[in-house]
Parts: sequence; structure tokens; C-alpha cells
Amino acid sequence: MQPQMIVPAMFDNATKLLSVKSQLHVGAITYGTAAIGQQAPRTVSSFLPEFDTEIGTARLTVEEFARRLGDFFTRQWTNAGMPANPPIEQDIFFFVGGYDDAAAYGRLFQLHIPGAPQPQEIFANPGEFGATWGGQREITDRLLVGFDPAVPNLVQDLLNIPANQRRPNLEQELKSRLITPIPWPFLPLQDCVDLSIFVVRTTITLQKWLVGIRGVGGAVDVATITRTEGFRAIQVKAISGEKTH
Repeated sequence: MQPQMIVPAMFDNATKLLSVKSQLHVGAITYGTAAIGQQAPRTVSSFLPEFDTEIGTARLTVEEFARRLGDFFTRQWTNAGMPANPPIEQDIFFFVGGYDDAAAYGRLFQLHIPGAPQPQEIFANPGEFGATWGGQREITDRLLVGFDPAVPNLVQDLLNIPANQRRPNLEQELKSRLITPIPWPFLPLQDCVDLSIFVVRTTITLQKWLVGIRGVGGAVDVATITRTEGFRAIQVKAISGEKTH
């Protein structure tokens, strides 16, 4: 038997922004492994019509939507014979956000398949607001957090600090001193859109000059979810033909 070799493939027109017609108060984004199946791979977005049919038309809470999404893609992963315990970087990751019925504030959950299919809430405490991101996050971390995610361990390695004397909260201490002071609870929606585009576009631009895997590119898809309008696409890719001048 010949050993299998995984070759990274990058497509600028992949769909990572997800929504379903029956649940317009909630949406999701995905990153990590983009397809399920070895012989006949399917993208995550290609499964959405089946998922939409399965969950029905009754409005779900954001948490229930995220749980159903995790259950659905766990089944697809298993049925396709995908590895049971792959390295975490080979999981399919989801952020799921939206509004529960009559709720004043939105909710946000993260899950990943197959390692952690049960949704974990982000910003779960009252009065907690902020931004979260995933994938190739080094550049965004430097912009918004103030340092690369590898810095806490790197600093302790350079100082030759023994494992039993390391400070597990060093990352949080650095964040409290270096984080970009953005007033998240008061940030207007348009500014949230502008900031989202800025960090993605900056990553795309800087990756053009870096040595390594260019995993961010193409058009930037953006949507908002509000308690009054629900899911609203702000800018999304559209199929087009050859451009003429």
C-alpha cells in the first residue's frame, strides 16, 4: 500500500460564509479542512441544502443550531470514512453566531469536527463583547492583540524557564498590556464591517510577500446579523464570466 500524502490546495473562490434559508437569524463561518470525503470530496457549503432540510423551519436558538450543525457534520465526517482522530489543525472549524428570539444581544459559539462537535460559547458572561477569528491568525493577532500567538511560549523558551515554573496566564497578562484598545460594546455596525474587511484584506496583502502557505485570498465575503434584520449579506462573491473593457 502506498502511503497517502496530503497536498494543500487553496481556492480563492471557496465559500466560507454560511447561512440557510430556514434560519435567517443565525449564520456561520468555517475554516480549517474544507472538504469531507477521500474518493468523492464535498465542500462544507455543498452540504447546506441537506442540513437546511433536516433542521426544519421552526426557529432554533443559536445554541441549538450550533449543536445540530455539529451533529450533522459529525455524521458526514464518519460516513465518508474520514480519520477518527486527526491532528486538530485538520479539523473543520465553525463559528456560529446570531440572535435568539426576543434576545437583546447576540450569541456566538465555536465547534470543530471531529474533535469537539459540542458548541462552546464565546463571550458567555453578561456584558462581554469582542471579536474572534481563526485560521491563519498570526497577522490579525499582531494587529488586534499586540503579539503573535507563539510569543508566550517563545519568551519562556528563550528565558529557559522550566516547565513547572512557567506562567500559564502569561498570554492573558500580555493581552492586558498590549491589546489594541477598541471599545467593542459601542462600536457601530459599519465600523465592525470595516474592521472585519481590514484585517482580512491586510492578511491577504501581507501574505503576498511571505514564504509559506498562502491560505487567505480572493474576494472578502461579509455579512451582518442583527436582531431586527437577521442575516444580511453585505458583500459576497458572485459567479461571473470573462470581464471585458
